[in-house]
Amino acid sequence: MDFPDLHRIKPNSRVRLNSIDPDGSPGFRPAAKAKGNKNAIKDQAAAEVTANVEQIAKLQELLYAENKTGLLVVLQGMDTSGKDGVVRGVFSGVNPQGCHVISFKKPSETEADRDFLWRIHAAIPARGEISVFNRAHYEDVLIVRVHNFVPETIWRKRYDMINQFEHYLTDNHVVMLKFMLHISKDEQKARLQARLDDPTKRWKFNQGDVQERKHWDDYQRAYEAVLDKCSTPAAPWYVIPANKKWYRNWAISTIVRQTLEEISPKAPKATFDPKAIVIPD
Repeated sequence: MDFPDLHRIKPNSRVRLNSIDPDGSPGFRPAAKAKGNKNAIKDQAAAEVTANVEQIAKLQELLYAENKTGLLVVLQGMDTSGKDGVVRGVFSGVNPQGCHVISFKKPSETEADRDFLWRIHAAIPARGEISVFNRAHYEDVLIVRVHNFVPETIWRKRYDMINQFEHYLTDNHVVMLKFMLHISKDEQKARLQARLDDPTKRWKFNQGDVQERKHWDDYQRAYEAVLDKCSTPAAPWYVIPANKKWYRNWAISTIVRQTLEEISPKAPKATFDPKAIVIPD
């Protein structure tokens, strides 16, 4: 089985998140000398992530030069699941000229006056670019569903709208990777507590996260519906065990690298004869 298939959600699946181990590390093969040694395993994973990041940077430069295909990476997950950590750990090496990170928060008044996909469409990567969405249009079938911000008759229709929208994007030279960062409730509690305990990290603590935590089970059901209904052949969902930060970054960087290798961007041919050019002294 190809590594991405270990995490890819098949279309029309019946996903149950409690059957996926958030502590797991499927597909990662520790070297013989690292087996049984947690620090050695982390060091190996870090080295492989570094290699992936370097290759992603090289491929991103070719993607930008070729100017044929855009790559959209969607990151979703419960609070503290590591979306910011993925951005830092996986996309740190790419040229910011061709990579954009967009965080979708509560819609502004202007955005709220338009359809829920309007602000998303405006941020879709141009050909040759990578866009990373820290949360995305799925908030409109996640938090909106959990808190009943709109009637069920409205949000239920959005799954089909999202699928049609993403199909349109993939038909127009956008490759999509959608990652759900899967952590346990106990791990979230530990990470929230760590933010409270560390004065340098308290700025990251949001008291609203404690309130949202009370809706954990509702969010799990909402995520399962998203994974069931919106993982398609053209725009698949990947559920990434994320309790282990080293594995989370290793898995996502591996899938991003493989995807760019499959796109196989090429440097465009020169429109002139380079041999005819003489650089003056």
